[in-house]
Amino acid sequence: MITPSSINLNKTKNTLTVSFEGVDYPLSSEFLRVYSPSAEVQGHKPEDAVLQLNKENVLIQNVRPMGNYAVVLHFDDGHDTGIYSWSYLHHLATRQGQLWNEYLEKVSQRLSSK
Repeated sequence: MITPSSINLNKTKNTLTVSFEGVDYPLSSEFLRVYSPSAEVQGHKPEDAVLQLNKENVLIQNVRPMGNYAVVLHFDDGHDTGIYSWSYLHHLATRQGQLWNEYLEKVSQRLSSK
């Protein structure tokens, strides 16, 4: 299991920087919110996932450690049920560009279907 060497929330609370193997990965609060690992967002199976919209201005209020394997992020929109394991944070960090493009495509499809 890969473990982050540091996790830092910036002063404006809109970016969480996670370091893995000497590389810093700045992750926006919006990105982390729309990719929350909670069942509320991801569902219990892929077809149950709920597309998160209008999270552009969400901030991270608090980062709470969960043992030696994860953190829980408390967002200012009240969401706080996602447990971000080290492996999930690593996945988000190293695939951020691809995942963000996939999210934007889903949003675009949703808006064009209205």
